[in-house]
Amino acid sequence: MAQINQNYCLILAGGVGSRLWPMSTVECPKQFQDIFGTGRTLLQQTYDRFLRFIQPDHIYVSTCQDYLDIVRQQLPDIPECQIIKEPLRRGTLASVAVGSLIIAAQRDAQANVVCSPADQWITDESAFQTDVLNGLDFVAHSDGLLTMGLCPTRPDTEYGYIQMGDQVKPGFSKVKSFTEKPQRDFAEMFMQSGEFLWNVGLFMFNVQVMLRQLTKQVPAYEVELPRMMRELANSTKREVPEFFAALPNLNIDYGVLEGNENVYVEQAHYGWADIGSWTSLHIDKPADTSRNLLLNSQSILLESEGNIIRLPKDHVAVVGGLNNFVIAEEGGVLMICPKDDLQMMRRLRNEAHLKNVVK
Repeated sequence: MAQINQNYCLILAGGVGSRLWPMSTVECPKQFQDIFGTGRTLLQQTYDRFLRFIQPDHIYVSTCQDYLDIVRQQLPDIPECQIIKEPLRRGTLASVAVGSLIIAAQRDAQANVVCSPADQWITDESAFQTDVLNGLDFVAHSDGLLTMGLCPTRPDTEYGYIQMGDQVKPGFSKVKSFTEKPQRDFAEMFMQSGEFLWNVGLFMFNVQVMLRQLTKQVPAYEVELPRMMRELANSTKREVPEFFAALPNLNIDYGVLEGNENVYVEQAHYGWADIGSWTSLHIDKPADTSRNLLLNSQSILLESEGNIIRLPKDHVAVVGGLNNFVIAEEGGVLMICPKDDLQMMRRLRNEAHLKNVVK
């Protein structure tokens, strides 16, 4: 196994979670909320999860400067120097690039990093720990990047899929292809083939390998990475370099992983749910006998099935004869919409913004 003192964690906590509007807003995105009433927000749960096996001074959080105060409040034990403040949103690729540079230049030039979203729901944390540690050991002895996938349990069209190629060791395979949110018939084919895994959005790498891949896959980084490295090397502060704004606005999947012949996938064994949209949330979280999912909310329901309800703590929903709807209120905005109509939810959100109902 890789030496544990070379293992680092980078938590990405800068997204806005617009598909879970109005619960998730620009002012307070989903990662900073206690959606399920556990007493800990999704960010706090993510931090707690990695703290079980990553040294506390090796855990970094990357977030937009607008959320700096929220991160400080929710993670008071994490030092300021381990919070990477991004001056603007430039996609996950820029977040990973700067995080890798900071860790490599000012902590450990041979660090092995697990990069995780801040908004996932994980069960069986012992299996999660084993899978991540095995992955970190893999990248410590490999010149490739590693993503993680889970066997699909249904032909879901909201998830990304990873096609496994040749196995390089038990549990690890070359990535043959990535497919983002396939149509239903393709998702069914993927599941039946046994060659595809759900892409859980968690990946691992050695920082030197990541930096080489960045310059190889994204031309802009050939210029910007050396400039940022020099700036970091001459500074005792762990701050985002001033050239951050010049980085291309790309996600890590499109920028480096897809189309790259040097990417592997580890088949994971823990329980996972993507807190991405109202629809996926309802499928993955346990509901009552009438398939109603109450998210930390008080409700009285009669002859109503398949609904999702999320209200402020001092509000009560009294619902009769309603099936398969989302009832969500936050910040004085109440949305009532069919839970499977993602296009309608998007239209409602856009209309509310256009009419200045919400920011």
